[in-house]
Amino acid sequence: MIQNIVFDMGGVLLHFDPALFVSRVDASPEDRALLLEAVFHNPLWIEMDRGTATEAEAYADMCRRLPRHLHGQARALLYWWQDILPMEGMEALIWELKAKGYGLYVLSNAPTNLHAYFSRIPGADCMDGLVVSADHHLLKPQRELYEVLLNKYRLRPETCFFIDDMPANVEGARAAGMSAARFTGDAAQLRSALRLAGVCIS
Repeated sequence: MIQNIVFDMGGVLLHFDPALFVSRVDASPEDRALLLEAVFHNPLWIEMDRGTATEAEAYADMCRRLPRHLHGQARALLYWWQDILPMEGMEALIWELKAKGYGLYVLSNAPTNLHAYFSRIPGADCMDGLVVSADHHLLKPQRELYEVLLNKYRLRPETCFFIDDMPANVEGARAAGMSAARFTGDAAQLRSALRLAGVCIS
């Protein structure tokens, strides 16, 4: 029986759309293309999530790849989370699940700075636990990261339903023994998947 719901963050609780973020920068199309590549496609981006590169190191590398006039925009994009864009329909789902007594958790591939802004995410007050990949030098879909969550909060995998926007991470959760579904941005569709798994939700 499902007793716990585990959420990814970017792409599930918050919009994480590099192309959208870059499109909002006051820059030419050519400069926006440079920013997208240097910031979000930078090899150190995933290393921040793994906890093996700092923001300062990543920013320095971004600047090396960009002309000087784009350094300020690169810094702003590095801190994309300062302008929180909640995923539609998810806060209401979280509050309903909490009211029905489900344990709620976040398991995110993210740098350590997630701790600094986690409280700003709609529904954060409802969460019973948080695991950030950078704290453990692991990344989804590594099985060990799912096991960090399970062990830290003493959860049995068969009682957990995991939600992520990345297919590989969904499969990783299933390999760790959890039920799981891919989130495609449609909260109503997610509610249907939860009901099919036996979760009591409207």
